[in-house]
Order: sequence, then C-alpha cells, then structure tokens
Amino acid sequence: MKYILFEDFSGKPSPIIFPNRIEFDEMREQMPYTRVLGAGYVEMEGRTRCYGKATSIQAEAGEGDAEVIQRYFAEETE
Repeated sequence: MKYILFEDFSGKPSPIIFPNRIEFDEMREQMPYTRVLGAGYVEMEGRTRCYGKATSIQAEAGEGDAEVIQRYFAEETE
C-alpha cells in the first residue's frame, strides 16, 4: 500500500492510505490539504513500517510516519 501524510486544516497530520495501482500524484490532486508531510509505502502487518519515496510529489517516508499512522488508526477505533 501507498500513503501520503498531509497536514489537515487544523494542523494535525492526517494519513491517506491507498492501493499501489493509484499514482501518488493522482491521489495528491484529489486532496484539499495544501501541505504534504511525508509519502511512500506502508506495511501494516504486525508493526507498521513506512519506507521509500514519492518522487512525483517530491516527498519521502519520514522517521515518525509509522507512529503517526498507528496513532491515527488507534484513535479512530476508540
């Protein structure tokens, strides 16, 4: 799976996870958020791991992206 981590309108990081067949720039064009914080590939089996980069939108996986994604989904299920 791919992901883009955006800064939402309130300033919080907001991850979007999508299938590999969708291009990074195609997903970027669909989102209203202005700032991309990170992007790449994500594996969520067991522990969450982010890696790689999205050259088409000049972004790459950040060191803390996996933790942000884990925390985001934990908050959604509470």
